[in-house]
Amino acid sequence: MKSKLGIGFASLLSVLLLATGCGNTNQSETSSSTKKMEKTEKAANKETDTTSGASEQKKASLDDLKDRYDVVIVGAGGGGMAAAIEAKEQGMNPVILEKMPVAGGNTVKASAGMNASETKFQKEAGIKDSNDLFFDETLKGGKETNDQELLRYFVDSSANAIDWLDSMGITLNNLTVTGGMSVKRTHRPADGSAVGQYLVQGLLRNVQEREIPLYTDADVKEIENQDGAVSGVKVIFNNTDEKEIKTDAVVVATGGFGANLDMVTDYNKDLDGFVTTNQAGSQGDGIKMIEKMGGTTVDMKEIQIHPTVEQETSFLITEAVRGEGALLINQSGQRFVNELETRDNVSAAIIALKEHAAYLVFDEGVKERVTAIDFYEKQGFVKKADTIEELAKEVKMDEKTLTDTLSTWNTSVTNKKDGEFNRTTGMDHDLSKAPYYAIKIAPGIHHTMGGAKINNKTQVLNKDGEPVKGLYAAGEASGGLHGQNRIGGNAVADIIIYGRQAGTQSAEFVKSLEK
Repeated sequence: MKSKLGIGFASLLSVLLLATGCGNTNQSETSSSTKKMEKTEKAANKETDTTSGASEQKKASLDDLKDRYDVVIVGAGGGGMAAAIEAKEQGMNPVILEKMPVAGGNTVKASAGMNASETKFQKEAGIKDSNDLFFDETLKGGKETNDQELLRYFVDSSANAIDWLDSMGITLNNLTVTGGMSVKRTHRPADGSAVGQYLVQGLLRNVQEREIPLYTDADVKEIENQDGAVSGVKVIFNNTDEKEIKTDAVVVATGGFGANLDMVTDYNKDLDGFVTTNQAGSQGDGIKMIEKMGGTTVDMKEIQIHPTVEQETSFLITEAVRGEGALLINQSGQRFVNELETRDNVSAAIIALKEHAAYLVFDEGVKERVTAIDFYEKQGFVKKADTIEELAKEVKMDEKTLTDTLSTWNTSVTNKKDGEFNRTTGMDHDLSKAPYYAIKIAPGIHHTMGGAKINNKTQVLNKDGEPVKGLYAAGEASGGLHGQNRIGGNAVADIIIYGRQAGTQSAEFVKSLEK
């Protein structure tokens, strides 16, 4: 695999230690924005092929399209569908407009799980947790730059969000841990699989059961206003038919801009040439429409890279692999970091390596507990061997060094003390069950923490801090919640918690106009 890191390394590493960032060794391969987008779209198309089953739906007919809806929801990812379901429960007649050919957005690519505290599933498992601990650890992970009003509502609403999903047949009762968290609060499907497809399938099923119209290939180009308040949207269907839909409330749930590499590098030039894990639709268009409506933005330069991305396909390797016991190993066969540090710190440690890349090394036990690895294996990402020595040969490491590294780790697990890097989580099982596996990874662009500035009612705020009437935003289209660094598992929680809130608050706003 070609190294993709190296240009401006010293400045990049300093940026990473403060927030996030990355560079590129082979500028000739990536200097062209067009080439970068082609690679992004190729990876996104590959991902769509493998996950489209999660977002299959009966395509809504334009013949049934109405001229007016109570609430228009832009984006059919997890946040948009959660908003639609909640608005419908509040007695509204919502519509979902999705510019891509299928529903799901970046949600379908989510892997680790959904963070929540004080949940019934934690209590059933005997896990002691609290909303205050969740708050404090998220604030620490965000370098204490998180919007604390948003964060307080987020953690206090998290257990109820798990219950809400469960009540709709979307049960997340398998618990693991992600970087920066001290207890198991990352909720996954029962079989330990990636959360994204399961969540999208469940939400889509509930949207259909409630007969909420969902139009794909529906590209919203403008949010219209009258006297500063939302009045409708302009949308192009199937790249040909332009229509105007009237409404008093719009929920923007279009995701971030992680696939718009020009926009990414406008905010952080050190990210030039990096692969992205985002689906091709994450272009920042919702954020731009909000700005045209007078909404302001926050934290736009805070762009997170994920430490474990397969570079040839831009495919994210779930944090649950590390959460269930995997190690990060350098080319010399040694550990070099606490694998469950926050994403920015782990990414910085990988970039500091001579090769700017590393291997996830794990055993059959980890593979059994993280069923997403089966998919990685089918895609050809995984090296496999019957012994540690044979695995070392496969990935060109020194056999004795790798063997000693795993032996030391297994002793650490037995003693419940990591003398090398003070890791305290993901140590329930040692790595002693053959066969053994390795996946080569390096960091990639993953999440844009910045977006529309909102309050905890998801109202979009203008430059004076006042709500733009009828305009709401949720999920990655909004900013402030995560601060400078997002904790793994918090994005799924974000889209559900604030997606629901956007549905509720937009419905209440429409009702207030009717009085």
